[in-house]
Amino acid sequence: MAALFLGALQERGFRGDEELADRLRAATGDAAIPLLRPLAVDLEMLAMLLEGDPAESGGRIDLSTGECRPGFTDELGPGPEAEEDDDPERWLYVPALGSRAGYRDMELFIEEVEDAAPADRLRIAVGGRGAFRRFKDVLAGDECSWSRYHRFRDERQRGRARAWLAEEGYCPHITFFVEPS
Repeated sequence: MAALFLGALQERGFRGDEELADRLRAATGDAAIPLLRPLAVDLEMLAMLLEGDPAESGGRIDLSTGECRPGFTDELGPGPEAEEDDDPERWLYVPALGSRAGYRDMELFIEEVEDAAPADRLRIAVGGRGAFRRFKDVLAGDECSWSRYHRFRDERQRGRARAWLAEEGYCPHITFFVEPS
């Protein structure tokens, strides 16, 4: 089963898949455990911070709890841990990288759409300002495509979050469950 997953990850080749494959190889005893510090972080929340508007977003991760805090919460005033707010041993700064990767997700999804008519409508939708909204409006008419796109986008976002964490020396805390045979 692990070999099938590893093959699928290698074939897919999303950003962050290599980190996931390394963890899977280590869990099955086929490789050394990566020298990354585990962090109980919500990858979806981290992806949201990473893909926010660089002028307005970003945030940080509490290294003791894994909690992701959007940057705007820091502007609301000092919390109960105010004296620890600048401690680099406790906080990991998360930059907002913008929507370029999300736009690329839409382009890659369009390439996978087999029916020419919907693919053409999606290509037209992603041109110019308002591309995200128009793209979603086109998809909203087809529940199956809507679901496929969200699974595709979510997996790519989690992968980018995994890759970013690895670059910072961390890995998301993952529990592997193996069913008894």
